[in-house]
Amino acid sequence: MGTYRFLEDVAIADAAFQAEAESLEELFELCAQAAFDVMADTKTIQPKCEEQVELAGENLDELLFDWLAELIYLKDLKSMLFSRFDIEIQKKNGYTLKASVWGEPADQKKHRVRVDVKAVTYHLLEVKKENDKWAARVILDT
Repeated sequence: MGTYRFLEDVAIADAAFQAEAESLEELFELCAQAAFDVMADTKTIQPKCEEQVELAGENLDELLFDWLAELIYLKDLKSMLFSRFDIEIQKKNGYTLKASVWGEPADQKKHRVRVDVKAVTYHLLEVKKENDKWAARVILDT
């Protein structure tokens, strides 16, 4: 099982985290989970509504950026918070991602909302494989 941890000393006004996982799909799930943990207590978000996401990217950094940006867009567009992510990533002339994400409409009383994430940044963004594990570093603009 993978992990993520927030990096307090990387971004003063923003939220930064690092994630590690056994698989690329798990890494992307953890990054999504961390992003929504910045916004709200994800334990309070019920997986009631499903959304589909399909993306393509030339490299993994770009794909992770687009993945998190799409989730932030869906959050803003539909006033939703997400807590469950099922992802499939394939490598063909770059990378493709297909995902089902589940959540529910945002409710400040129910979800213990923390801070709004406006965007994902490219600053220090990195996806790499080290010692048979996948790792990512992300900074979110709050």
